[in-house]
Amino acid sequence: MHQIVATRAETSRRWWVLAIVVAAQFMFGVDAFIVNVAIPTIAAELHATPAQIEAVIAIYLIAYATLVVTGGRLGDIHGTRNVFIAGVAGFSVTSLWCGLAQSGPELIVARLAQGATAALMVPQVLATLHLLFSDAVRARAFAIYGIVLGLAGAAGFMLGGVLVTLDLAGLGWRAVFFVNVPFGVVIIAAALKIMPTVPRRAGTRLDIPGAIVLFVGLLCLIGPLLFGHDLGWTAWVWLVMAAGVAVIAAFVRLERSVARRGGMPLIDLSLLSDAAFMRGLVAVFFFFFANLSFYLIMTMFMQKGLQIPPLQAGLVFVPLALTFVIASRHSGVRARHRGTLVLIEGCALQIVVLGVLVATVQVIAAPSALLLALVLMIFGYGQGLVMAPLSSAVLSSVKPASAGAGSGMYGTTTQIGNAAGVAAIGAVFFAIESARSAHLALFGACALFVLSISISAAFLSWMRRATA
Repeated sequence: MHQIVATRAETSRRWWVLAIVVAAQFMFGVDAFIVNVAIPTIAAELHATPAQIEAVIAIYLIAYATLVVTGGRLGDIHGTRNVFIAGVAGFSVTSLWCGLAQSGPELIVARLAQGATAALMVPQVLATLHLLFSDAVRARAFAIYGIVLGLAGAAGFMLGGVLVTLDLAGLGWRAVFFVNVPFGVVIIAAALKIMPTVPRRAGTRLDIPGAIVLFVGLLCLIGPLLFGHDLGWTAWVWLVMAAGVAVIAAFVRLERSVARRGGMPLIDLSLLSDAAFMRGLVAVFFFFFANLSFYLIMTMFMQKGLQIPPLQAGLVFVPLALTFVIASRHSGVRARHRGTLVLIEGCALQIVVLGVLVATVQVIAAPSALLLALVLMIFGYGQGLVMAPLSSAVLSSVKPASAGAGSGMYGTTTQIGNAAGVAAIGAVFFAIESARSAHLALFGACALFVLSISISAAFLSWMRRATA
């Protein structure tokens, strides 16, 4: 199967394939930011309760995180092209459903379905890059992937505000979902024409029991992390999380049992014994632990602590996203010459900028949005040095036959890290803010950012020594 992929990869057409899959990644990335901008309007029009609004965001994350390994494995079984097209089609249809929703509960269900289809689509992006670019231009391909991640963030912040403000055809917030439909149609048409066909792996099928057990385990683990603050971290919340850990442990035993019976486990068990890959996943977890939560905390701090209007607060992140793009472009060349050292440098730069940010807020009582944007531009450059090369470095030891499973595990790890970071760092921020001030809350949150990024850098250094 993979010999066919390798043969096709020798042609220039693989760069067109790259354009197709990263376009889908761009659509997914924009959706993550564009919805946040529209949330206040959605709440007002649908008369949604605060809990329902939180669920609109959280359920999407939960569905994606708990099903992305299954989506990656389906790509291994049925071929990345087939599953990718199915995922894009599903994402487009469920986006249409989100835009047509007439109530908060209906929108929550639609977002659940949208997250599930994203879990089919996104793992095929990294898997395709991993399969098609195994030669000297691999770093360049992953750098393009990183650039797209940065552009998606900037586009999401700006496009969401523009669509809601313009109220095109009276659609209001619904336009932020409808915009995915025409883009999805174009991506599907291009994929049908250009992406290489990979035959189905004969005699294989999805491990349905494993998929169900993993879904339940991760749902029990991630759900309380997202909603624990609102529920007051009661005892049963911790019991549900403990049950999630137990179910995931049982999942590993179940997968080993499937392998002994000659079946095809949901995850490639050989990946669990790949020390470099597992160390890489630990680094990924801690890096993303400090990723999504950073934007949450900074947005809350600017609006509540500094009284910066929401539109200006959103625009503060646009220069950050652009420097992220620039760094992603540079990171490919640097990674070819310096290996994982560029990742450590990127982490170090982020830590320094966090220190500068704390010092700025300490010295200047009310720094302007422009000043914060200038400081955060450097933070974005540090993130860009890490993001794209990190995925390439972690997946470099994964065999082509397990590309989908490895990408799925990578995707799940990033989302668990995001959810855990939002819960832990968010809890610290809100606890200190309510007791003292937003400034001290930011300092406490930054301390956790530094700790998590430092741990990530430590594991990356370990990976570098092991592969030297």
